[in-house]
Amino acid sequence: MDTKLLTIRTLVSSLTSSSDQTRLAALRHLRRTSNEDPAARPLISAAGAVPLLAGALYSPSHPIQDHAAATLLNLSISDRRPLLSSPTLLPALAHLLSRHATSSAASAVQSAAATLHSLLAVVAEFRPAVGAKPEILHALIGIISDPDSVTRTIKDALKALFGIALYPPSRTTLVRLGAVPVLFDLVAKDKNGTRKVGIIEDATAVIAQIAACEESEDACLKVSGVSRLAMMLCSENGSCSLRTKENAVAALLNLVRYGSERVVGEVRNKVGTLDGISYVQEHGSPKGKSKAVAFFKLLLDGGSSGEIVQDLYPVDPDSGSSCRE
Repeated sequence: MDTKLLTIRTLVSSLTSSSDQTRLAALRHLRRTSNEDPAARPLISAAGAVPLLAGALYSPSHPIQDHAAATLLNLSISDRRPLLSSPTLLPALAHLLSRHATSSAASAVQSAAATLHSLLAVVAEFRPAVGAKPEILHALIGIISDPDSVTRTIKDALKALFGIALYPPSRTTLVRLGAVPVLFDLVAKDKNGTRKVGIIEDATAVIAQIAACEESEDACLKVSGVSRLAMMLCSENGSCSLRTKENAVAALLNLVRYGSERVVGEVRNKVGTLDGISYVQEHGSPKGKSKAVAFFKLLLDGGSSGEIVQDLYPVDPDSGSSCRE
């Protein structure tokens, strides 16, 4: 038998030990191996590691949680199918994420959110399964609203939420769980009067997706969402990146296409200048430009404009899902 395969099987077998010390030692090796050797990832999964790694997420030991979650993330980057087919994975991730403010290790929470993003960004059939787990959605919303969450964890959670929102029925669930005000809070200035550009870009990408459901209208209007999105389009608002402006266009267009005449009137009233839209049309990505054209059509002639806005945020299987060393 190949030495590498034999070593991996021995390490995976050690995960069943009743000794935390033995399990931790094996997890350290598996984490390092899955990070340094991509060819070893399918071997680790084939040896039956995924359900054992998922089980380790329930451990009260932070080091065990950390190494197990990081190994799962490493596996998810290039060997996704064994994770998707494991019935124990989602409940374990839900358990870990829902305790982000209490008993879960912060590093493990970050890896768990990144694992979800890695899977959701690439495998469309995984999105309904995650969307059917409201405890995961609730936990991710809790993470992005927690003032103690670090920036990288918030970004991973936002990217996971974006992947979830690519499945249309999940958008309604996210609205009902209170995602809209939390997302708009993220795009507001912090106590120092500054904005974190990366978080704003990711948050507005999620807003744009959630806007593509009828239930989003009331939720957005309650937080002055139209006004806040329109402000992002202002050409003088230098704090907003081009990608944020593209997301704002997409969100407003989706609100109009899925909303009532009330929100249509609100959008026309609040978007007082076309400069920001022109900027997106001229400098944006191909998708961003097409949405700007559709939005121009709506504002100028009142016609039904463009297609429903979906997938504006670039889906990159490796974005935000780097290996955990």
